[in-house]
Amino acid sequence: MRVLFTTLAHRTHFYPLVPLAWALRAAGHEVRIASEPALTDDITRTGLTAVPIEAPEWSVTDPCDLALLREFHEEGFVFVRDFDFAGADPARWTWPNLLALQHVMVPSHDAVMNNDGMLDQLTAFARHWRPDLVVWETYTIGGGVVARAAGAAHARFVAGPDVTMRVRREFRRLRDEQHPAHREDPAAEWLAWSLDRLGADGDFTEDLLTGQWTIDSTAPSVRLHPGHRTVGVRYVAHNGPAVVPGWLREPPARPRVCLTFGVSEWVADFLRGEVLTDLLAALADLDVEVVATVTDAQRATVTDVPANARLIDFVPLNDLLPTCAVVVHHGGIGTKANAELHGIPQVILGFGMDTEVMGAGLERLGTGLTMPMAELTGAALRERVARLLTEPSFRTAAGRLRDEMLAQPAPNDLVPVLERLTEENRGRYR
Repeated sequence: MRVLFTTLAHRTHFYPLVPLAWALRAAGHEVRIASEPALTDDITRTGLTAVPIEAPEWSVTDPCDLALLREFHEEGFVFVRDFDFAGADPARWTWPNLLALQHVMVPSHDAVMNNDGMLDQLTAFARHWRPDLVVWETYTIGGGVVARAAGAAHARFVAGPDVTMRVRREFRRLRDEQHPAHREDPAAEWLAWSLDRLGADGDFTEDLLTGQWTIDSTAPSVRLHPGHRTVGVRYVAHNGPAVVPGWLREPPARPRVCLTFGVSEWVADFLRGEVLTDLLAALADLDVEVVATVTDAQRATVTDVPANARLIDFVPLNDLLPTCAVVVHHGGIGTKANAELHGIPQVILGFGMDTEVMGAGLERLGTGLTMPMAELTGAALRERVARLLTEPSFRTAAGRLRDEMLAQPAPNDLVPVLERLTEENRGRYR
């Protein structure tokens, strides 16, 4: 069969798809990866075939540029980032708040990242190539519309906490309690309009948001159980082109603590200068080796590097984390998944979106600790790292979660399941 993957033009969204795409290739299926040209080199470096989808001049040309999203709707962006996705305060999960969240996210997030010009070109390619299955990661919601237009089955790929479906489920429940004249649904309206504009069959159905089924690479105990058909797949690390440095080939003389903060713009802006220097200083008197992955801009702002700290650029997490006793990070889905895969206790610095959900899940399962990034100090981080190093329960719980992940079907084992589901759902919609 022919399988079309669609992904946001960002490595952190593409890399989780690679092992499954290669499993399908190895089983003899044809695979294409569609994204914007900015991702083409990353796609082809994996040995997969890229389909560059050019954004027209009038659209956002780089949907990964979060500064553009803030410029598009500054207050709305903050509202989305700081929404209570973890459900810590039920009083915030009201119909007016959830409707407001939809009114902000659909035009300034979903429609920006799945703009009309891109949907036009992606649909044209799909009608030409005729995929049997479209697999779309959660930021490329338009993949369901494209599949409908081409008569393909489609599945949503989830690599982190499925907060959008948690919100969607509660939104629908509260919407159905409203008077029929007030049952607004911005996402349904946008997708119904897109179907009509592209000449796709049928009206809006909920599977355009959920996928006809969901492929989830997280461990079952950390899923948010949206009440939708889900097939699990084992997380297999893909960190992109990488070289293992010489220092990483030797076992650490002391427990190793990794600090890694990803590529999120606001995280990088916050974790620099006095803040990053304070974190390193606070860990200086612990009997540990600190390895901090930092950007050149962050490195330039650190005024003092303790003797037990090493500042590095990129190193493959799949090779670094097995050597670590603790990892401290910002809630990146790849970092969290790599830590879980290797049974490493974690500290998550929550900064909004789904990171509070991740942190709450760590503490519920006993695999780590969390704290809001806004409250981060060197002393607070030191206390959490010291607990993870000295309390064996965290390592034990992390080991249980690792075993749970390894019990999920490998990508190769999932291929027959996808073949069957594709045959059952191709050309159908609900």
